[in-house]
Amino acid sequence: MRLSVIIPVYNEVNTFSIVIERLLEKKISGIEIELIVIESNSEDGSRALALKYQHHPNVTLLLEDAPKGKGYAVRQGLSVATGDYIMIQDADLEYNLDDYEKLLSHILSEKHAFILGARCIDKPLWKMRALSGQPLISFFINAGHIFFTKIINLFFSVNLKDPFTMYKVFRRDCVEGLIFRCNRFEFDIELLVKIIRKGFIPIEIPVRYSARSYQAGKKVRIIPDALYLVRALFFLKFSRDF
Repeated sequence: MRLSVIIPVYNEVNTFSIVIERLLEKKISGIEIELIVIESNSEDGSRALALKYQHHPNVTLLLEDAPKGKGYAVRQGLSVATGDYIMIQDADLEYNLDDYEKLLSHILSEKHAFILGARCIDKPLWKMRALSGQPLISFFINAGHIFFTKIINLFFSVNLKDPFTMYKVFRRDCVEGLIFRCNRFEFDIELLVKIIRKGFIPIEIPVRYSARSYQAGKKVRIIPDALYLVRALFFLKFSRDF
């Protein structure tokens, strides 16, 4: 069986090499790992690091001319993924790579088709992101998470704690035939909702998480990305053509 790991990369020069080397070293019984790296023309030297892997047999490297958003990059990765299972992995180290085995065990058991690596099952939502030296920003991001999670649960009849998690793992058939339109961080919710509409309800498995600050490279923009999310939720709820 094959796992396709989709890795969008933009300005991650400090962590990209660590992430990809650890994933190339990872061995999971019965699973071949395919890494799909989408490099979005970074300004910090990340592209030069990514180019070192362009001929690696386990890496597919896609090069964008300009950054068009995380969602757009993941969509490009989905279009070339060949795995029986698909997983999304950021090029930073906020999530613990040692949680792969735990997440995949629920897929490989064939009991579940869609897994979310939830960051907040074992702690309060308002403590999930504690950005170093930025308590006010941490508060607003966590408050937004709580608010939008309640909206998502209400709109789409689910009971999730962390729909925004990057760790989404799913069988290939979960996304076959789906059309995605979002280009930015709201893509995470478009992916979630469209898989749910297809009849695959996710289960949440706790994962380890250490939020990085904006000084360390965090890219979520509170107001603009919240507005894009509101727009996406509106169309996902009220338009079947979206």
